Amino acid sequence: MKACWWSAAFALAVCGSAHAQSNAELKAMLEQALKTVQDLQARVRALEQERAPAAATASPASAPVPLGAPVVAPATQAEPGTADAAKARVEVYGQAMIDAIQDFKRMDPGWSATLRPSKIPVTCPGDPGCGKDGATIFSVRQSSLGVRAFIPTAMGQIKTDLSFDLFATDGGTQVHWLSAWAELGKFGVGQTYSVFMDIDAFPNTVDYWGPSGMVFLRNPQLRVTPFSGDGMSLAFALEAPGSAIDTGKLSQVDPALGAGITARNHLPDATVALRLDRDWGHVQAAGILREVGFHNPTSADGNPSGRRTGYGLNVSGAVKVFGNDKVSWQLAAGRAIASYMNDGGVDLAPDPNLRAETVPSLGWFVYWGHPWSEQWSSSLGYSEHRQDNSGGQLGTAFRKGAYSSANLLFSPTKNLTTGAEFVWGQLTLKDGSSAVDYRLQFSTKVTF
Repeated sequence: MKACWWSAAFALAVCGSAHAQSNAELKAMLEQALKTVQDLQARVRALEQERAPAAATASPASAPVPLGAPVVAPATQAEPGTADAAKARVEVYGQAMIDAIQDFKRMDPGWSATLRPSKIPVTCPGDPGCGKDGATIFSVRQSSLGVRAFIPTAMGQIKTDLSFDLFATDGGTQVHWLSAWAELGKFGVGQTYSVFMDIDAFPNTVDYWGPSGMVFLRNPQLRVTPFSGDGMSLAFALEAPGSAIDTGKLSQVDPALGAGITARNHLPDATVALRLDRDWGHVQAAGILREVGFHNPTSADGNPSGRRTGYGLNVSGAVKVFGNDKVSWQLAAGRAIASYMNDGGVDLAPDPNLRAETVPSLGWFVYWGHPWSEQWSSSLGYSEHRQDNSGGQLGTAFRKGAYSSANLLFSPTKNLTTGAEFVWGQLTLKDGSSAVDYRLQFSTKVTF
């Protein structure tokens, strides 16, 4: 079109320069110029019509890819009039993971996909897992799927998290819920990590269960975080109670009575955590106060029954050292806190007079994480959970679970990690008898 108007302008300029020509000749020249413009416009339209079929028959590689059906989350729409309405979104995340394990000793078959010291058979025959040493296990139980939602409202942004993995305790796979959590501002409800634990101190292990001496529990709770800012936070929660009970020698004196006693909890567990975050890492101090109880539902009056007070303190952190190296650690101690420990022990047991008492626990771990390069890294550490057994417990009661691991991991891209890990565990009972298990695990994880 620019060429058309340029031709017309040129024709008019020629006409304007001929002062001696008549008006008739000038009119004829103008008409001829307009006709030329119209002819050029017609040719342009014709060329555009010829190009349209050519574009329609373009190669499949250049053709636009049709979009699939849209994914819609109607309940995640922002509240009308909310300032941050455009921030409403839903995120899907997870991982596909396979573990190839060569176990050199023995493990309870229901827990073969991980090494829990408390599940190592000691008394054979009798304990689950007794038999010949050695087994090969392939497992996808660490694969997981989760959905997060962020919903702007007039009161602030609602955040939700629903996730599960495939870890079953019968040797197979099943939906195993990890989190079912929602929070708005300072308040949160649902199931997530206990306030008494520190998930950010968890070391970079390949084994699913991890250090035996770590405080680790995903628990239903009501949480409030009254302060969070300037790298500090304070959180309180009321959490679902639970009691791990050992009837010990009572089961020998009166087998029926020992078999009939079960946990009974009147009050929620109260937890609190104070955390400090800095460029060098973080530290956290957490406490718990709880009431653990028992009763006999097989008797008319529910007796024998009773309640005892439990309490504990957990100090933990992850600190950068020597550049990008990191030391993760934890020290936890208390009475009747075994329900919150990662592995082993009980909350209540009989004393020498067969009266219920709370059992002391001490749990700790230290792990060193070292990046060899941007793609290679390793983690090495040791952990223990110890209990001071009561006088009324049997010789087969849990006394100590020890755990150690070392790995070499390779991440060729940000969504792929593969590597090998050596894991060792030992279970020691009250009477001093013990057994070990050790294994070599190869794992590949793809995150999304």
